[in-house]
Amino acid sequence: MMSLEIALETPWPSPPAWEALAGSAASAAAQVAPELANSRLSISLLFADDAEVQLLNAEWRGKNKPTNVLSFPMLAREELLDLGGKGVPVLLGDLALALETCAREAGEKGISLADHTAHLIVHGLLHLAGYDHETGPEDAAAMEALEIKALALMGIADPYGDHEQ
Repeated sequence: MMSLEIALETPWPSPPAWEALAGSAASAAAQVAPELANSRLSISLLFADDAEVQLLNAEWRGKNKPTNVLSFPMLAREELLDLGGKGVPVLLGDLALALETCAREAGEKGISLADHTAHLIVHGLLHLAGYDHETGPEDAAAMEALEIKALALMGIADPYGDHEQ
């Protein structure tokens, strides 16, 4: 199983235990995308506020606004797929979550912040693994299907609301 380096830089509300939720989301993601199950992989996960994510988004993506989750892959998909199970740890990438945006979206969807955050962690991990919903409708459908399966493993309903489980 991959390792997570978690930084809670903004006081996210309790409960849940955000570290445990992130671990559960990572485990579920690895079950549906086995390339994430490599024990050499390390991911950094930042629980931040909108202001910090906005700065990251502006600096790295040229978009001066907050977003729910940012992913910064360090490996190309081909490198991930070729990565053997033995050797030194390898940083797959970084994820950053924005509290206010996540909380607002959860409220708009009528779901808990924990469930929405789990979805965004799974979504971000899949991006780090090379999945991309912005490259076309087939890729979007494939990524959504993996997200739905991973969240179902966690007992979380289809976040898109339009798929059969």
